[in-house]
Amino acid sequence: MKRFLIISFSVFIINSLNAQKRNISLEDIWKIGTFRSKGVYGLVSMKDGLHYSSVENDTIFIFEYEKATKPQAVIGINQLKVNGVKINIDNYQFSPDETKLLIASETEHIYRHSTRENYYVYDLKTKITSPVTTGEKQMHAGFSPDGAKVAFVRGNNLFIKDLVSGKETQITTDGKQNNIINGTTDWVYEEEFAISTAYFWSPDSKKIAYYKFDESQVKEFSFDEFNHLLYPTQYRFKYPKAGEKNSVVTIHVYDLVNGSDKLMDIGKETDQYIPTVKWTLDANMLSIVRMNRYQSRLDLLFANTTTGETKPVYSETSDTFIDIHEGEGDYVYFTGDKKGFIVQSEKDGYNHLYLYDMNGKLINQITKGNWDVVNIKGIDEKTQTIFYTASETTATEKDIYSIKTDGSGKKKISIEKGTHSPEFSGNMNYYINIFSTANTPDVIAIYNQQGKQLRVLESNEALKKRMQEFNLSQKELFTFRTTENIELNAWMIKPPDFNPDKKYPVFLTFYGGPGRNMVNNSFDGSNYFWFQMLAQKGYIVLCVDNRGTRYRGAAFKKSTYKQLGKLEVADQIEAAKYMGTLPYVDKTRIGTFGWSFGGYLSSLCITKGADYFKTAIAVAPVTNWRYYDNIYTERYMSLPQENASGYDDNSPINHVDKLKGKYLLIHGSGDDNVHYQNTMEMISALVNANKQFDLFIYPDKNHGISGGNTRLHLYTKMTDFILDNL
Repeated sequence: MKRFLIISFSVFIINSLNAQKRNISLEDIWKIGTFRSKGVYGLVSMKDGLHYSSVENDTIFIFEYEKATKPQAVIGINQLKVNGVKINIDNYQFSPDETKLLIASETEHIYRHSTRENYYVYDLKTKITSPVTTGEKQMHAGFSPDGAKVAFVRGNNLFIKDLVSGKETQITTDGKQNNIINGTTDWVYEEEFAISTAYFWSPDSKKIAYYKFDESQVKEFSFDEFNHLLYPTQYRFKYPKAGEKNSVVTIHVYDLVNGSDKLMDIGKETDQYIPTVKWTLDANMLSIVRMNRYQSRLDLLFANTTTGETKPVYSETSDTFIDIHEGEGDYVYFTGDKKGFIVQSEKDGYNHLYLYDMNGKLINQITKGNWDVVNIKGIDEKTQTIFYTASETTATEKDIYSIKTDGSGKKKISIEKGTHSPEFSGNMNYYINIFSTANTPDVIAIYNQQGKQLRVLESNEALKKRMQEFNLSQKELFTFRTTENIELNAWMIKPPDFNPDKKYPVFLTFYGGPGRNMVNNSFDGSNYFWFQMLAQKGYIVLCVDNRGTRYRGAAFKKSTYKQLGKLEVADQIEAAKYMGTLPYVDKTRIGTFGWSFGGYLSSLCITKGADYFKTAIAVAPVTNWRYYDNIYTERYMSLPQENASGYDDNSPINHVDKLKGKYLLIHGSGDDNVHYQNTMEMISALVNANKQFDLFIYPDKNHGISGGNTRLHLYTKMTDFILDNL
């Protein structure tokens, strides 16, 4: 009895303290900005490796890495004027000799990575600001290595501006909307290979390599743009869906000295991918990565840019697929001694670093073990030391390491448990690190090469103190085993007044697709506070990373090959079963939420998993992989002509007859990524099956469904649905 009284009294005290704190409102998160964190923006390492620049209050400053000395102001918005008009600094870059600045202004977003803007050159000596060119906006402007020229793309053509003579040279003339692209990429390369700038200066500034996309045979996708017009307009762009024709890609090298344009030999096969082009340290040798359409074979080619001849120096094959972006960085790094290159590969079952000589002979495997390298951050050429991040201790964390190129001297540099994201100085002597944990917002600090913290740039102490005013619970990371004995990573947020003797509903959130983990020991920004708000309203919020997610080796990630959705939904059903065994969970009240791939998975949970889930929210979901782009889809599913059952067996459209719970379907009508067509087809299937559901469409909104009051409206809609139905 005494023990019961003590526990009861303790719960009473905790609840009394919690009652004195505030609860979160949707306006706090999406309108007022109560929980907005601070960052450090526009970070650029200077060439001396001792200083860096950043943007504060519309001014570019130069700071020391080592000491907190007074910064040097380089240029402010009040000084940037052309014909008396101020120029905003949206982005900037220094010329290699740091005597000029290239300023991007009046930026317009196109797709996920691409933008168009007006560019200006500011001369730090003369204090004169000049437009790079006139006419329509440009894309991807960049200095040549000698700083004497700027290349840019306009109207699907590549141009070069000589900053000394003022002469503008048009390198290509065949650029045409939805037909030929030069110097930038088509939609699917930008989205799936994360390439947008598709030209590359040679180290001596005498040549420029570039992609040419012939998308004339790629089918168009279109959607209406309403924009409050009496007669809506239609947006049309080339979008290759699974099994359909791709752009034909060629690689060219333009010689600025003699004006010649040389085609590089990338083979006779045109139905292939070129995910990476990069100059070696030899100004006459270009490296080209070539992959077959199935993305199961990769060749690294070295091209003689004078003759156009190429030779393969490294090849790799896989029974499933080669994930060239598993390492989140450049695929190939060339060593400063010009004697070798480093690639990242999963060929031993985990993503690791390998050193080869320039003839393609393996020198040594640099990193080894049952864990994945995340990203190479740079190489100290003087000491032959590689700095990289890895999820060595757990898939939920990222730490910083160093290792010699011969594989010796491995050292863990970071100390704190959580997620580290460093950016090193040019000489690798310092790095600026962004660190967070599941319950702690970003701390941005400067460290030396050995991992000693020199000073904090942004602690977000104000946000941390503000968080203490609110009734928050801890996000708890844990693991559980399924009935198949698969260990899955998960996190949980319990109500702040949690009582183990009560029964709680569960709100299960996930992404679940390849390439993105949701269970991380890192801060999740606005979503963190939304989940906390739901916990305050009496829900246990749960997230589980199913099979197919990253940083647990190739076998775990590739287990879903040719059957996307099958194992993922099975694992989320296992999560519901596991939660149902806990004495404080009401297993009849488990709901799901997901966006994009997560929306696809949520739709499967409420149909294939109808016996386990009461509600589901699907935002911008894929509902049939036949409707999605071919680079992504075929990487994991092969071609629909060859794997029809894989495409159809786990399409939510084909399981709508199983729907029993409440289903909310949300999409933006202007989604260029996961097309609104997916939701239209899902609606048709639901109607044909006579299944009731809720639907909300956001006019003209893209895949992110944001802008203005949109996010507040969206999260209000979803919160009300949860409160009414779960």
